[in-house]
Amino acid sequence: METILVLDDDRGFRGLLSTILRGEGYEVEEAATLAAARRLSAQRQYHLVLTDLRLPDGDGLEALRHFHETSPETPVIVITAFASVETAVEAMKLGAADYLGKPLSSPDELRLLVRRTLDARRAAHETAALREEIDTRFACNHFLTRDPQMRAVMEMARKVAETDATVLLLGESGTGKEVLARCLHLNSKRAERAFVPVNCAALSPTLIESELFGHEKGSFTGAMAQHVGRFERAHGGTIFLDEIGELDGHLQAKLLRVLQEKTFERVGGTRLISADVRVLAATNRNLAERVAAHEFREDLYYRLSAFPLQLPPLRERPADIPLLAEHFLHRAAAALGRPVPQLSPEALLALKAYTWPGNARELENVMERAVILASQAITPADLPFTDATPHRPLGLAEIERQAILSALRENGNNRTHAAAQLGISLRTLQYRLKEYGFSET
Repeated sequence: METILVLDDDRGFRGLLSTILRGEGYEVEEAATLAAARRLSAQRQYHLVLTDLRLPDGDGLEALRHFHETSPETPVIVITAFASVETAVEAMKLGAADYLGKPLSSPDELRLLVRRTLDARRAAHETAALREEIDTRFACNHFLTRDPQMRAVMEMARKVAETDATVLLLGESGTGKEVLARCLHLNSKRAERAFVPVNCAALSPTLIESELFGHEKGSFTGAMAQHVGRFERAHGGTIFLDEIGELDGHLQAKLLRVLQEKTFERVGGTRLISADVRVLAATNRNLAERVAAHEFREDLYYRLSAFPLQLPPLRERPADIPLLAEHFLHRAAAALGRPVPQLSPEALLALKAYTWPGNARELENVMERAVILASQAITPADLPFTDATPHRPLGLAEIERQAILSALRENGNNRTHAAAQLGISLRTLQYRLKEYGFSET
């Protein structure tokens, strides 16, 4: 059971808040002074603290500082009269999770605020725990996942990372192929040497051979000096060939030679150069179909696909969306120099219902946009989603309904499991089901 401390010297208001919160199933303790709150917090850790800004022996900002020092994982909501909103904003800058107006406009205002804050705390705690777990098993702390498919991929990646095997990463754009390639490098015996990424689709056919293998001075018009290619720069380390399906037949043959003989020549050169390089490749194309259409060399395909890793799209990993959303929120907020906004339950349901054609990369962009737009909590209004009809927004009620029904179906109507998959509390799920007219049975 989640425990909440209500700190307010106004006995009537303190009792009102406590009654509402106990009615929601929380364990609530009360304090009328800062000294009393300090004594109570020395005996136990709270999941949430609500504190008035004006106290007989101090103020809410002192309480805020006290809990940040003694229990940094405990969010603090400051209670303020509507005339003191500026002070509440100051408290937010100092790290308060949110603020609550006094007098209370309605019980639902308190319920929603507390539920949203505790959901955010729980998600952040789970993300930190998962990151710590991943760090101890496989040094890839940007690849957060609790999805069984992706965990299986990561386990295979952990085993192949320590070898020099060529790995082919398969998956849609934005699923994290380059991130995983960097993880493979960092967990290999080549980790101290160079990791050299090459986007084969971004280089023109006339430049890519020179870019990959280098060229000698005078080998073609404009070759005014010798150029060292990416394979030479990756000597002793790893080269990552992204979008490898875009290579033409000539370059496919030259790459096959590198894989087979570990040597190559610069453009216009005759000297064999050793290639002590591990090759990682990636594509969002179906290479088997390209082989059947005689657009990709069969022998190169088999060389590259000796150890394939298929990354599932984000829409097939709904349990990962809350983890990644929180991760991207914190990263965007740090980069933009802004406080980390909370992710409202409604926004989280919207994220879960969206199909993510751009996968994790799109989610990262959406979270960065939300950090810019949101004042305190991210709501569906901060998310740029549309349905299949261009420019027509998908209604929030339908987004939530789709997400909830889908999670319930996938979990055999088990609400506890469905809530865990959605990344929200069971209480939030039950509240939404009641709102949309679902029975308790």
